[in-house]
Amino acid sequence: MKVGCMLALLALSLAPMPTHAIEATQGDVLALPIQQSKQQPDLFCLQRHWPVLPAGKGRWRGWLGIDLRTPPATYTCHWRSDHRQWDTKLTVHAGHFRISRITVRKAMAEFDPATLSRIRREVRALKQCYGMHVPSRPDQIRMQLPVQGIESTPFGARRFVNGVERSPHSGIDIAAPLGTPVHAPLGGKILYVANMYLNGNTVVIGHGLGLVSVLSHMSQVKVRTGDWVRTGDIVGTVGQTGRATGPHLHWSVRFRHARVNPHSLLPERALAGEENLP
Repeated sequence: MKVGCMLALLALSLAPMPTHAIEATQGDVLALPIQQSKQQPDLFCLQRHWPVLPAGKGRWRGWLGIDLRTPPATYTCHWRSDHRQWDTKLTVHAGHFRISRITVRKAMAEFDPATLSRIRREVRALKQCYGMHVPSRPDQIRMQLPVQGIESTPFGARRFVNGVERSPHSGIDIAAPLGTPVHAPLGGKILYVANMYLNGNTVVIGHGLGLVSVLSHMSQVKVRTGDWVRTGDIVGTVGQTGRATGPHLHWSVRFRHARVNPHSLLPERALAGEENLP
């Protein structure tokens, strides 16, 4: 009888937890809810691990970013906690992205060997920031707009520069008057400050948990590499440096290397999956 009870309890502890089917679009940030668990669960999806944060009363939220180029399909997200394993189905839909065309001077579209070498060096430095460890752990993954203005180029836009198609737009462009203060969208550590050939004056902020903001084309920079900033601190001013056709701020976000839509992190837009949270 004791053996039977032990087996029944073991079977119960290994039973899969209830799951929700989640739907999202390329570039979305998701909040995946799970039920009570004594231990912090582990979440693995889209070939990488994702942070899981407390949601109160023994519940948890798993945070996950869908890269701009993730192929539309249904994926399986794997959870593990308290000696249990279970899955969540995630369906990714194609985004509907507009076309953006700009005309710039030849030096900003066709590059000599020296300039191309500089651009590649700066891109490598930028990519290194996406994997840097930042000893910070935000309670929730929510941001604020770094500057008020008009969105001139949306996330995911297909870009044509002087008639030639380039890589898709991995952030949003916010047009604002020259010199308008630019604020940190979330607190964190300044990982990189540079005057880049294409991005102009750029500040990279590591927020922790693999979340990184890139703020570009600024006229002035008010921080240095290694500084710590709080949400809302001024980090620079709107400019037109680098490859820019007018004063604006380019704001992009990487979440564990995934190119995600900054709008997914703003409070006025419910994150995909949050409708299932208690």
